Amino acid sequence: MRETWTTEEFGSCHTGAVGVVLDDGTVPRPVYFDASSSGGGQAVSQWTVYDGRPRQGPRAAALRAVCSCGWNGPEQRLDWEEIGDQDLQMVGAGAADTGTRDWDVHTVEVERSAVPLPEAVTILLEQVEVEVEKLAKSSPLAAIRAARRLEVLAAQTAYWPARDARRDADLGQAAAALGLDESGARTLLTRFGRWSPYS
Repeated sequence: MRETWTTEEFGSCHTGAVGVVLDDGTVPRPVYFDASSSGGGQAVSQWTVYDGRPRQGPRAAALRAVCSCGWNGPEQRLDWEEIGDQDLQMVGAGAADTGTRDWDVHTVEVERSAVPLPEAVTILLEQVEVEVEKLAKSSPLAAIRAARRLEVLAAQTAYWPARDARRDADLGQAAAALGLDESGARTLLTRFGRWSPYS
């Protein structure tokens, strides 16, 4: 368990978090906290538990942004001589915030590396978003109907492209073009192409 972030477009394929690096360069295991004397508990990998205190995790040497795609941001070293007995959550907040910004830059790079959309399509999508948001203020039900029409339109217009993409590109190529991992690309193409995920 730890705080994570995603973007609307890339979802769980690019889940970001603040990661911990130890003095020896390794990544620590999650810290297990017992819930009660009767058993049970929770594994936690939130960076704030790695302060080296008893019943906490080992002491973090650095924090960095990490992403579920395997990307790691630059390390933000922690000066424990300066930190002393202070609360890691307070004194490490700056390093954690830097990691968050590094992950934001990473997702922008992922978006740039994905297959580009024509400007006309981008403008149309932005206009539709603005109009539906305006509609939601005056008629929420009409906005819901518009969103439903967009779902139907997406399903109709993506059917053949999904099937063509499956035929013409391998899964790795599709994932790179869509800014997803292979599992995410398979799921998306399967949904739009309306075939069994087991085929």
